[in-house]
Amino acid sequence: QPQLVESGGGLVQPGGSLRLSCADSGDAFRTRSMYWFRQAPGKQREYVAHITSDGRAYLINSIKGRFTISRDNAKATMYLQMNNLQPEDTAIYYCNRDSPIPWGQGTQVTVSS
Repeated sequence: QPQLVESGGGLVQPGGSLRLSCADSGDAFRTRSMYWFRQAPGKQREYVAHITSDGRAYLINSIKGRFTISRDNAKATMYLQMNNLQPEDTAIYYCNRDSPIPWGQGTQVTVSS
């Protein structure tokens, strides 16, 4: 059964940076669009960004200019480089495919001074 494993979260101060990874254990990674979502405490999970199979990137307005999404097809891994993190970015970050599979455990990002 294919799995998605998120990693790279942590506790950072406002203005800090983190790089999240999403490793896909299934096949055909290079043919898929891949998505990042996040769920803040007490809120619904929300879409954050996605990257198409040919590398086109789409991000929500609140993270444009701060976050970058990328992928390495040889490693079947997607990344989210997060710079200038703010407290409102605090959430559990999840990834999924364009044809969703069961969610992974996510990775916690906490931005606090």
